[in-house]
Amino acid sequence: MNKFAASIVKNSIILLLFALLALPASAQRGTDPTVWNDAMDRFAREDRMNPPPSGAIVLTGSSSIARWNDQAAKALAPLTIIPRGFGGSVMNDVLYHLDAVALQYSPRAILIYEGDNDTAYGIPEEEIVASFKQIVEQVHRALPETRIYVMAVKPSTLRVNVWENAQRVSAGYKEVAENNPLVYYIDSANPFLRADGSVMTDIFIEDGLHLNDMGNLIWGSIIRAALMPQEARYE
Repeated sequence: MNKFAASIVKNSIILLLFALLALPASAQRGTDPTVWNDAMDRFAREDRMNPPPSGAIVLTGSSSIARWNDQAAKALAPLTIIPRGFGGSVMNDVLYHLDAVALQYSPRAILIYEGDNDTAYGIPEEEIVASFKQIVEQVHRALPETRIYVMAVKPSTLRVNVWENAQRVSAGYKEVAENNPLVYYIDSANPFLRADGSVMTDIFIEDGLHLNDMGNLIWGSIIRAALMPQEARYE
C-alpha cells in the first residue's frame, strides 16, 4: 500500500470513529428501554438508604442531567430536588420508566431533558414529541397538579449535523407547553449560542457533547431561573 492509499485509509478510520462517537449509547444498543433496569435498581437502592421526600422536584433525562446529578442540589438550593438522570437515555426511556424515576416520589414538579440522543439516533421528531405528550398525560393522570418543565435540546459541536432536527423537536416541546398551563418550556438552547447563531466551543469537554465546568454553570443558571419563580414558594 502506498503512502497516499494509507493516508486515505487512516482518514476514513478517523471519520468513522467520529461518526460512532456522535451516536449515543442508545443508538449502539438499540432502543430497548429495559437496558436501564440496572439504573432503576440503583435508584431503588439509593432510595432505601436515603428515602427522598415527597413533594420535591424530580430532575430526569439523559447525560446532560445525569452528569449533573451530584451538582444539582447545590446549584438549585434551597429547592428540594431528586436527581434521576440516566445518561444515554431517550424520551421513550423516560416514558417507560416514568413510575421509577418520577411518579413514585409524588413530586410537585418534574424537569425533563431528552432529545439530544433521540435526534442523534435518528428517531423521528414527531415520535420524540409524541413520547413527551404521553409522559404529560401519564403524569397528570396520576398527579393532576404536578408541573412539568421540558428543556430544549441544547446545541453541541459534536452533533451539528442534527441541529435542525433538534430545533424542530424543541419547537414541538414549546407547542405542548403553550397549550398546557402545567407544562413549562425552558430555552436551554440559545444561551449556548453566539450572537451569530453558532454554538459556543469553549463550554464542552473533549467529546464536544458534554458540558465542562463553564458549560455546567450556564446549564445550572438556566434551570435555576426556570424553576425558582414557581417552585421557591413551596420550600
